[in-house]
Amino acid sequence: MTTPASLSTIGSEETFDEPTLAPRSPPHARGAVGPHSPAVVVRPAGATPAWRRALRAFLRQRIAVVGVVLLAGIVAMAVLAPVLYPGDPLDMAAAPFLWPGQDSAFPLGTDSLGRDVAAGIAHGARVSLLAGLWATVIGLTLGVLVGAVAGYFGGWVDDAAVRLVELFQTIPPFLLVIVLVAIWEPSIPTITAAIGIVSWPQVARLVRAEFRSLRQKDFVMAARGLGFGHGRIIFLEILPNALPPIIVSSSVMVATAILMESALSFLGMGDANRVSWGSMIGNGREVLRTAWFLTAVPGATIVVTVLSLNLVSDGLNEALNPRLGERR
Repeated sequence: MTTPASLSTIGSEETFDEPTLAPRSPPHARGAVGPHSPAVVVRPAGATPAWRRALRAFLRQRIAVVGVVLLAGIVAMAVLAPVLYPGDPLDMAAAPFLWPGQDSAFPLGTDSLGRDVAAGIAHGARVSLLAGLWATVIGLTLGVLVGAVAGYFGGWVDDAAVRLVELFQTIPPFLLVIVLVAIWEPSIPTITAAIGIVSWPQVARLVRAEFRSLRQKDFVMAARGLGFGHGRIIFLEILPNALPPIIVSSSVMVATAILMESALSFLGMGDANRVSWGSMIGNGREVLRTAWFLTAVPGATIVVTVLSLNLVSDGLNEALNPRLGERR
């Protein structure tokens, strides 16, 4: 005996829909990742970018903000030097040995040859800052290249790089700068190159240590598994993660380069055609007892500049160091 449910199915054919296959999308539409595909960073909704967190941490430090303000003032003085003092700062401008405040046209006085001290300070800022900046660029470039290759490949490459760094560090840096400048013609480019050459070993050791700690991380192993080349892994994967300590050390390198350039100019090994803070101190030491301001003013400018760079460096260290960030 058949049931009503079974009667309803008698004489009817059961039909089954065949599964339809969707067209296969190309690899770039599916978001496939290959050796030449751009990296896609997915940030959770509402997450604050890392650079904003670092900026907020930096701005919370008042002493670092003070350093930025001081450094900005010195940079502004260097940029506006041709506008404020359009003439040659080495030209005689007034009577010699005018004290600061004695003549309103020369607020910082004049030296033994009647040259404007304020003009020398402003134009000397251009020389010192440019020398410090370009020497840091040279040192960072050499140090990052050597340290990255040594830390990434390891083995005999690492051993050779370490021996090269140790060879440079056996010679006192300032003594090597003096030798290089004495061999070359004393000028701003040669002084800058010499300072950059002696400053790269510290950067190389720092970068090497960072690469040795990062080369076995999961994101590096994943990049190797995807077939990325060594150059892309070094410069696009590992180096961005090693930048915070490099950025912090760069500000210290600028301060050190400024001190070296000033010391060379003080010893008479600077560019004779350019005024610098060190040469102003060297010229004023002969009349230190009778006109002490000729050495005090450029000396104080060097102190303020180096102090501002150190304050900025401490602020960057507090903002970019993850270990210090966990304590806050």
